[in-house]
Amino acid sequence: MASTQKEQAYHIREVKEEDIPDILRLIKELATYEKEPDSARATPELMKTALFERRFASALLAFTGPPDTPGPAVGLALYFFNFSTWTGRPGLYLEDLYVSAEYRNLGIGKAFFARLAKIAQENNCARMDWSVLKWNTPSIDFYEKALGAFPMAEWQCMRLEEAGIEGLKKFDTKN
Repeated sequence: MASTQKEQAYHIREVKEEDIPDILRLIKELATYEKEPDSARATPELMKTALFERRFASALLAFTGPPDTPGPAVGLALYFFNFSTWTGRPGLYLEDLYVSAEYRNLGIGKAFFARLAKIAQENNCARMDWSVLKWNTPSIDFYEKALGAFPMAEWQCMRLEEAGIEGLKKFDTKN
């Protein structure tokens, strides 16, 4: 997918193993934007395992310039598939979507969503889900106004981190 909006050409493609440094750089930029720079602890080894060996997730990168002479990576969309018991079909969960600040408003976010929609349809996904921080009003406005997405007001996100996961072992009755 290419664009020349504002005379800035870009293209999007699936990640390759040699993209890991760019992926990590963009993850760190995202963590800084989300005011959590110390929370981004992914390593090259973890990303290699997750994206290319175990395939827990997939990702797309946006680059400036055309595919034959790409410039720097300026955007990342990392996703995986989940499953809905209600629809009986998979869904696409967008874990992270990030475009470097100086490349926003060029259509890259919309292009990412177009590519993700194609992937979702190719995999018979009933829906696409993602989370957004409540204070991130520019993104919320984009999702609602440009994409037609809606918040799931009746749902509260829940999380257990490593210590909490370990703590669940106390409920195992098959010890």
